[in-house]
Amino acid sequence: MGMNLFNKVWDLHRVKTLDSGLDQLFIGLHLIHEVTSPQAFSMIEERGLSVKYPDRTFATVDHIVPTLDQSRPFQDPLAEKMIQALEDNTKRHGISLFDTENENQGIVHIIGPELGLTQPGMTIACGDSHTSTHGAFGSIALGVGTSQIRDILATQTIAISRPKVRLIEVSGTLAEGVTAKDIILKIICDLGVNGGIGYAYEYCGPVIEALSMEERMTICNMSIEGGARVGYINPDETTFEYLKDRPYVPQAEAFDEALKNWKSIASDSDAEYDDVYRLDVSGLSPMVTWGINPGQGIGIDENLPLLKNLDAEAAEVASKAYSHMGFSEGTAVLGQPIDAAFIGSCTNGRISDLRAAAAVVKGRKVAHTVRAIVVPGSKHVAVQAEKEGLDKIFTEAGFQWRNAGCSMCLAMNPDKLKGRELCASSSNRNFIGRQGSPTGRTMLMSPQMAAAAAVSGKIVDVRNMK
Repeated sequence: MGMNLFNKVWDLHRVKTLDSGLDQLFIGLHLIHEVTSPQAFSMIEERGLSVKYPDRTFATVDHIVPTLDQSRPFQDPLAEKMIQALEDNTKRHGISLFDTENENQGIVHIIGPELGLTQPGMTIACGDSHTSTHGAFGSIALGVGTSQIRDILATQTIAISRPKVRLIEVSGTLAEGVTAKDIILKIICDLGVNGGIGYAYEYCGPVIEALSMEERMTICNMSIEGGARVGYINPDETTFEYLKDRPYVPQAEAFDEALKNWKSIASDSDAEYDDVYRLDVSGLSPMVTWGINPGQGIGIDENLPLLKNLDAEAAEVASKAYSHMGFSEGTAVLGQPIDAAFIGSCTNGRISDLRAAAAVVKGRKVAHTVRAIVVPGSKHVAVQAEKEGLDKIFTEAGFQWRNAGCSMCLAMNPDKLKGRELCASSSNRNFIGRQGSPTGRTMLMSPQMAAAAAVSGKIVDVRNMK
C-alpha cells in the first residue's frame, strides 16, 4: 500500500524514536510571536544555551498589538513589556523580526504563507494552536507549548507522538453564499470538538481541490477546533501557482527543483488511512454557531436543538450554552439582534475575505445599534485592500478600518466586547470570555455573514441580500 503525505513528511523529519516511545521530530520552520516566546528564551538562556538555527525562526507581533494606535510605547504596559522582550530576544539571537514598523508585519499564520516561508513538505511549529493553517500547503504544522518552543530554539526538534490520520473527503457542489468557513464549521459540528483527538486530518475531494489557497487555509486553520493535531491538504497546481515568486520561495531553476520535491510528498493514490469521513456539501447552508464551542452550530435555516434530542453530555453543554447566550431551545437564530461585528483573524482576515465582505457591505450602512470593525490580517493585506478601495467601502458604510493584528479574535489587546454584547464574528472560537468580556457572546460565521449581520443589525441569511 502507498503512503499518505502526513507519514511521508513525518518520516523525512523523524530524527529517531526515543526510549519514551515519542519521536524526535526535526522542525523545518519555527514561527514565534510576542506572547508565548519570552519564557522559552529565558529557559534556554538559564541553561547557557543559544538558538541553534536562528535562520529557521521568524518572529512577528500580532496578539497583543493594538489595532488603532500602534505608537510606542503601547498604552498597555504589559503589552509594551512583551514587545520589548521579543525585540531584545530576537536581536540577541539573530532572529528576523517583523515588528509594527516592518512592511511584513501581521498575524503569524497569514504572513507565513504570503511571504512564502510556508512551503509543502515542511514541518512547521509555532506557539499558537492555529498553526494548523499552514497545512493547507501540504505541510505538517503543529501548535506547540512554551516548553516545546524552548526545545525548538535550543535543538530545532521536539519530542512528540505520531497521530493517526483521518481522510476527510468533501464532495458535491457549494451553493452561492456558502464558503470554506461553512464547510469547516459543518465538519466540526458533525465530528465534534473532540472528534479529532489523536488524529491528523487530510482534507480532499473535488470541493477541496476547487478551493483557492486562502479558502484552504480557512479549512486547515480550524482543524484544531475539531480536536485534530494538524490539518493538511495535498499540494497541487493551485498551491504551486500561489507560491511562485514569493520572497522566501526558491526562484528560477531552484523553484523547478523544489517543485519536484513538493509533488513527491503528496499522498499516493493507494495511501492508507486510519479512518475516513465523507461530507456532501450540496445542501449545505451558511453556518452559524449558537453556543460556547465551535461544534455548537447550525445552518442558518435550522432551529436550535432540543435538549431532549441530545445525549447527556451534549445536553449538559447545550444547557450551559443556552444559559450564557440567552437563547431558547427549538428556536431560530435568524433575526437575532447583534451588538457588534468583527471581520478579521487568522481564519478570515485575508484579502479574499475582505473582498467578499466588502461586496456585501457596498452601498449599505452599518445598523445604528451595531459597532463594527474590520482588521486586515497583515500589512500586505491592508495595502492591497486600500489599493482596491475596500477600506473606503467599509468606512463609508460605518465600519472602523484598523491596523493589522489579532484584534477581537482573542482580545489580548484593546479590542474587546463590552458586557453582554453579542458579536457576529469571522474568527475561530466562541468560548466564554474569548472576545474579552466574561459575559460577552460570540457567534461564528463567514465574513460575508458577519458583514450581512452588521448592516442588518441582526443575524440574516446572506443569500437573501440583494
